Amino acid sequence: MTKRYFGTDGIRGKVGEFPITPDFILKLGWACGRVFTREFNREGGCLVLIGKDTRVSGYMFESALEAGLVAAGVNVKLLGPMPTPAVALMTRKQNAEAGIVISASHNPFYDNGIKFFGADGSKLSDEIEHAIEAELELDLQTVPSRQIGKVVRVEDATGRYIEFCKSTVPEGFSLRGLRIAVDCAHGATYHIAPGVLSELGAEVITMGVQPDGFNINEGVGSTDMAALSKLVRQQKADIGIAYDGDGDRVLMTDNKGQVIDGDELVYIIAMHRLATGRADAGVVGTQMSNLGLEIALKKAGLQFERAQVGDRYVKAAMEANGWHLGGESSGHIICSDVTTTGDGIVASLQVLMALQAAKGNLAALRAGITMYPQTMINVAIGGKVDLAAYPALGTAVAAMEQRLGAEGRVLLRPSGTEPKVRVMVEGRCAEQVPQLCAELATEVERILA
Repeated sequence: MTKRYFGTDGIRGKVGEFPITPDFILKLGWACGRVFTREFNREGGCLVLIGKDTRVSGYMFESALEAGLVAAGVNVKLLGPMPTPAVALMTRKQNAEAGIVISASHNPFYDNGIKFFGADGSKLSDEIEHAIEAELELDLQTVPSRQIGKVVRVEDATGRYIEFCKSTVPEGFSLRGLRIAVDCAHGATYHIAPGVLSELGAEVITMGVQPDGFNINEGVGSTDMAALSKLVRQQKADIGIAYDGDGDRVLMTDNKGQVIDGDELVYIIAMHRLATGRADAGVVGTQMSNLGLEIALKKAGLQFERAQVGDRYVKAAMEANGWHLGGESSGHIICSDVTTTGDGIVASLQVLMALQAAKGNLAALRAGITMYPQTMINVAIGGKVDLAAYPALGTAVAAMEQRLGAEGRVLLRPSGTEPKVRVMVEGRCAEQVPQLCAELATEVERILA
């Protein structure tokens, strides 16, 4: 059954435009409280944690969610600005029924959204999301006054998460001698990532650590790597690390400022695990994962499976196969033997473990993977669209695939977070791929107009 509000990762949109409005978010908090109480309730009442990134509208939506939840009889703990994976962790550590993150991840400040975690620190099931949407159709009714929830603020959440991140590397692991440039996107990792890396011994050069509510992801972070690449070269850093606004993604650069994307980072982690005897039989990627990753992993003797785009689908495929590593080219990497969800800081530490073990540099670690040229163009649309309802799209894709031949791929998919259709073309010829992608994007725009 199609969801009305939930997308690939929660509910997201422009602030002030339905459904990202204070009245809807209040109702959403109430609906969530009703479902969580019914589905997860235990003796002593239902507890939900709320964290947020640094965008200015987070204060407004934190208050709205809080009001809706307590009106449904749910107790609330406020974590303040925290990375999305930190909220997942704290949900487990605090024995809460659910965790909620107010964030639009890599989007600009004028967008916002709501993400959810269950008690186990994993994303909510489709069934729970459908149940929440059903409650949203009902009239809001506050529980009796004696049953109204209570709210407290968790003061030491940052310190707890820093210690957790450090615990994901072996005792005695050190980053001494490494000069690391870190870009926190003026987002939720600004007060955490530099501390984790410096406490492990690295010399840390920071950027994107002065959030003002409006500058999140603006010219910084994993969605805009140019400034970090320049900083790495200027400061002669050994490595650059960039997180996105809510800290669940990471991209890196080598010492020359060359960007290393999520597919390459997954490869580096997989090869380190293979070398240390910790590798599973395979790795999970997505429909967007570069063909070069699949070829390199199979050459190393590892299986590779593609899931739908979205970390919940990557995680589901990992669990089905009994594998512990999966990720997306965007830098959303899941190491499920370490934590329950994609975590930019944890993933970067996994890469740094590989770097220190090899006593080399990132350029050398990624030498075993040859990335195929890949171009993606976002075609703006008016709203949600069912691509299957447009047979002409299938015809256009088939024609493009024929032109690419056996060593190329084409993918069309609606974005789960923005009103766009993503058009991706991949092949061997670096000159041909951008041109073909532009042609296909133009055709998609014409068909959907």
